[in-house]
Amino acid sequence: MSTDKPKTLKLVGLRHIPRIKEGSNLSLLILKSARRQLFPIKNNDIVVITQKIISKSERRLVDLRSIHPSSEAIKISQLVEKTPQLVQLILDESKEVLRVRKGVIIVKHRLGFVCANAGIDHSNTVEHDPDSNYVLLLPKDPDKSARQIQVEIEKATGKQVGVLIIDSHGRAWRNGTVGTTIGAAGLPGLVDLRGKQDLFGYTLKATQVAAADELAAAASLLMGQADEAIPCVIARGFPYPLREFHLNELIRPDEEDLFN
Repeated sequence: MSTDKPKTLKLVGLRHIPRIKEGSNLSLLILKSARRQLFPIKNNDIVVITQKIISKSERRLVDLRSIHPSSEAIKISQLVEKTPQLVQLILDESKEVLRVRKGVIIVKHRLGFVCANAGIDHSNTVEHDPDSNYVLLLPKDPDKSARQIQVEIEKATGKQVGVLIIDSHGRAWRNGTVGTTIGAAGLPGLVDLRGKQDLFGYTLKATQVAAADELAAAASLLMGQADEAIPCVIARGFPYPLREFHLNELIRPDEEDLFN
């Protein structure tokens, strides 16, 4: 009988984080919530955070009534049946518009990844706004946001941690959304297994694991998409060594894109 200890990955959703406002100290709130749930942060834990609370704390909430749409935005709005003000924000947040159809604009976001409507969100933004006048933009620099939180948590706890910022994205040729990495610090985005051998001695030639995205999807199961009120998940047992991260390692270069 094998005596090897089985690998485990434990995910704990933090339920005691209050409503986030502009300027909220997320690191402090996360640490307080973890202690309250008797799950204090340990060495090599990964703190997975929804982009929504990052954006709220970083003043990325926009009143659509303050936006003055261009003629291009007005033209596109008629095709997609969205307000010209929202379309203008989508254009402002994008490098390139890739596809347009009723209800959706597929863009290359200014951060480099492809997503719908530049990741701009109406849901769970502002209370008592039945007309949906407010939307939430993605953070300006999610990697920088993650690094700041990482430094603050490590300073407060004396532990080495990773921080992962995630959003819900759709995928080409697949239905439904899944948690996806948009920024991180202190953990690998890709784990390169090329050159390693499988169980039967075959040398892997192409395998690279999107470890950050796999963890993002797992944490998103706990966070949910509606009224679950779990904006942060602590992951314990991440199976790869921690290291520095940059979002570009998860984004395929244009010259390697077979569908461009």
